[in-house]
Amino acid sequence: MNGYAEKILYADLTREQTMEEPFPEEWRRAYIGGRGLGVRILDDLMSPGSDPLGPDNVLVFATGPVAGSGLPLGSRYDVVTKSPLTGTLTSANSGGKFGTSMKRAGYDAVVIRGRAQRPVYLLLDDGRAEIRDASELWGLTTSETTAVIQNDLSDPGASVACIGPSGERLVRIAGIVNETSRAAGRGGVGAVMGSKNLKALVARGSGRCTVADRDRFLALKKDITEKIRANAISGGGLPRFGTAVLVNIVNENYILPTRNFQTAHFPAAENVSGERMADTILTGKMGCQACVIQCGRDVEVEGKRTAGPEYETIWAFGPDCGIDDLAAVVEANNLCNDLGLDTISTGSTIACAMELSEKGYIDEEIRFGDAERMVDLVRRIGYRDGIGDELAEGSFRFARRHGHPELSMSVKRQELPAYDPRGLQGHGLAYATSVRGGDHVYAYLIAPEVLGSPEKLDPYSSEGKAVWTKTFQDLTAFIDSSGSCLFTSFPLGAADYGAMVSAVTGYDIDAGEVLRIGERIWNMQKIFNLKAGCTREDDTLPPRLLWEPLTEGAPKGRVWEREPLLDEYYQARGWDREGRPTPEKLRDLGIGQEAVPLP
Repeated sequence: MNGYAEKILYADLTREQTMEEPFPEEWRRAYIGGRGLGVRILDDLMSPGSDPLGPDNVLVFATGPVAGSGLPLGSRYDVVTKSPLTGTLTSANSGGKFGTSMKRAGYDAVVIRGRAQRPVYLLLDDGRAEIRDASELWGLTTSETTAVIQNDLSDPGASVACIGPSGERLVRIAGIVNETSRAAGRGGVGAVMGSKNLKALVARGSGRCTVADRDRFLALKKDITEKIRANAISGGGLPRFGTAVLVNIVNENYILPTRNFQTAHFPAAENVSGERMADTILTGKMGCQACVIQCGRDVEVEGKRTAGPEYETIWAFGPDCGIDDLAAVVEANNLCNDLGLDTISTGSTIACAMELSEKGYIDEEIRFGDAERMVDLVRRIGYRDGIGDELAEGSFRFARRHGHPELSMSVKRQELPAYDPRGLQGHGLAYATSVRGGDHVYAYLIAPEVLGSPEKLDPYSSEGKAVWTKTFQDLTAFIDSSGSCLFTSFPLGAADYGAMVSAVTGYDIDAGEVLRIGERIWNMQKIFNLKAGCTREDDTLPPRLLWEPLTEGAPKGRVWEREPLLDEYYQARGWDREGRPTPEKLRDLGIGQEAVPLP
């Protein structure tokens, strides 16, 4: 089938059995693949009330039709499960080559249930699947695990997605790392993998992705490549400085969260910027498979060459912790990659601990600006060592344990990323309403509110932001499901994504259908969360961002204005005032009646 391997693998780790099923045509049409497919599978197979770290939780690896097709930036895959950090239905997206390798191995998705009695890994090997013993891999870092597996298979090209020591120890902010430096990072998906005694998923194969309309595909590939290269962001800033190009831009707009969001401007931001990286430690660029942007960085610090930190990582271990030591940020990033930790949540949790210490709420001496202590805490979190055992639960549980949950800068218990919403009304709404918790890539309103893409919006105004947020959320759900990279959204629009998937699959998908499919996925995630116990009260931001105004720069005096923005958002979505999809909305989206009953 054009764009698809046409098979879903179901692995029961309790029984150590695997079974293949065809990828239903109606699911391909309604959910495309990737995130959408994972959401549909979880809705089918598990109760929203299941323990995220119990054997009943379902873990899905899924990719979309664009991945492996040869279209620019078509290489992504999603990990979909119930998050042990938030309790929501979450997805974590990653690049590299694993998504393509999984499809070439013969599978559009792998569905993992149960819990193995001993450490195992799952090998996808050119159309067959095998559960293998991983006892000797348990305890190894992600880079060590990757090297051992590739050596055992005598195949340095085998693609490995694995957990490190943090996932094994059920650290709630653990991620899954593929190709040693690309991460499905958010939501604690690595802890879910660890709870199942699953060390790695390994993929290799000779399958190829065919396309429905070769002439249309080639013309579209040329057109998309030209649009990407002509765009000032995807063809300029990102290739030249990587995502770290944002450090100075966001700081100059006085929306760079500093010292656990106590302020939004870091005077020493230049020291950890993309420009400084380029001038000092940069050795080259890198990119995921089929990437024409090459936003990744190769760096060298004290003779050690590694993958360079992304913008969010630089912020989390830099300004948010009051640190301007680029070498320390690189070291923290390397540790996170090896231990299998989400850099955003790890850095933010450390920043939270720093403020608790600063205010005398904990006895530990953890101070803003202490780079050596910060790096030490990353290691301790990964191994649940000492105070790292508490921090491994994430900032909300840590702060609540010490009597001050309000100092956790999180939404639905997931740490917020590197933009202060007091100066970004639309982005603040995207944070508050994200169905996977504190998040920036489920709806990147930074594009219009800061970067002027596709048009410049007033970041301080709430007017029209409800519709903008809904549109970005729905579009991103489709992008994740297609297997394409979110960075294509700077030069491309809904019609382009419809054309991409249509050229590959042979379906007829226009811009309206792109957004409709994305809306269907978003509503499915929302329904799951409602059944899991989420309410309107969870669609909000930390108290600091609602009541403590910014004190510097253009957004001085501003807070995020929840009301009436939240009501306007619910109305734009066709939900009731409590944020629940109405039966009419579900019928309109073609979502089954089994999804209608809500608490």
